[in-house]
Amino acid sequence: MSEHLNDRTSHQEFWTEIVEAGGPRKYVETQLRERGVWVKRQDVLSMGAKAKQAYIEQIKAEDAIRKPLQEKVWKTYTALHIVHLGEDIFWQSDVSIDFFDPAHRQSRLKQRQLQDIESAEELSDQMGITLGELRWLCYHREAAKSIHYHRFSIPKKSGGERQIWAPMPKLKTAQTWVLRNIAERLTVHGAAHGFMAGRSIYSNALEHTNASVIVSMDLADFFPSFTFKRVKGIFRQAGYMDGIATILALLCTEAPREVVEDEGETYYVAMGPRCLPQGSPASPALTNAACLRLDRRLSQFAEKNQWRYTRYADDLTFSVPKAESKLSEEELSAKIKQLIGTVHAVVEDEGLQVRSDKTHVMRPGKRQKVTGLVVNGQDTPRTPRELRRRVRAMIHNLKVGKTLHEGESLNHLTGLIAFIYMSDPQQGQKLLEQLKQATAPS
Repeated sequence: MSEHLNDRTSHQEFWTEIVEAGGPRKYVETQLRERGVWVKRQDVLSMGAKAKQAYIEQIKAEDAIRKPLQEKVWKTYTALHIVHLGEDIFWQSDVSIDFFDPAHRQSRLKQRQLQDIESAEELSDQMGITLGELRWLCYHREAAKSIHYHRFSIPKKSGGERQIWAPMPKLKTAQTWVLRNIAERLTVHGAAHGFMAGRSIYSNALEHTNASVIVSMDLADFFPSFTFKRVKGIFRQAGYMDGIATILALLCTEAPREVVEDEGETYYVAMGPRCLPQGSPASPALTNAACLRLDRRLSQFAEKNQWRYTRYADDLTFSVPKAESKLSEEELSAKIKQLIGTVHAVVEDEGLQVRSDKTHVMRPGKRQKVTGLVVNGQDTPRTPRELRRRVRAMIHNLKVGKTLHEGESLNHLTGLIAFIYMSDPQQGQKLLEQLKQATAPS
């Protein structure tokens, strides 16, 4: 770290010298004059052969000194500035040149308790990395020989696979900085319950207890729907200048890629626009900020039409309280139809899509589940009975020395108990004690 600081200090000192000389061009000319090799340009057409030859030799001698000087100046400039961020990424090294700042930029930052960042150098300092590392982490290539993510897939409950892009340690640290210092402080609607301190699937389900009808809907391709352009807009809306918003958005997005082998070389080729990767620590909080207007519009519709509304990540839930429901079956069906049609229209207007195959209408008399918890029959959400039975069976198998079934593990079992504990601490604690006894060395 001290090496980086010393190196950067020397670059800064040299750059100050360049600026005081009048800029790179003036600095180089001054150095050439001081060394006695600067040559005043002349019209060679009016020279005789001998004078022309002498003039050419002088120019060569000057070039021999000029080129190393220019290289040194350029090296210092690139050490202290970002000059390019990749294909199709608009960038200018002076981030203070911004003609499209949002209104009252500084007050927006202050309102969210966000610190203004006035240069790429300041951002890298706050992150505790060098400017070169910052450039390396956010540089975009359509075909890259290496990337900052480890890609793998996990099975979905509904079938198929979910692609996870887990950032490598250096990028993960930078994204965590963005999460803690910016993303967690952005404005989020009260209807959002996912990825927020003090809120959970339990708090989300609690909003829909004692309902006459519940309608759940699912947003398709949730994380990939938030592209680089939309993520940059989040940071712009928060009050950051265009250049800083560009860097932050590049740090938090990546293009979906396929591995291509060509002439013995491996390339990771972009197959679409950069978007929020599922697996980044900053992505969940950024989706909440990106859904602010969606949540506002759906909440306003819900309130106007006697629905309750919450969102947990890509799960939208609407319910009608029993106490307020005096509708006939025909009226209720019309109300549900209006809701589904309106949600589709609003979601599409916000640049997202509803998965029609994941829309569920849960009427009275049948089990009503919200984010995995049963919400009818009692005043508080609870885990399904079959889940509790399954957990007890797994604990029993461990107690009598049987192995867990395929796809089950001790970590998985512990997670299921934690899930039960969230809605029923007494039952969860009891199961934890039973698990300890079952796994205690004999």
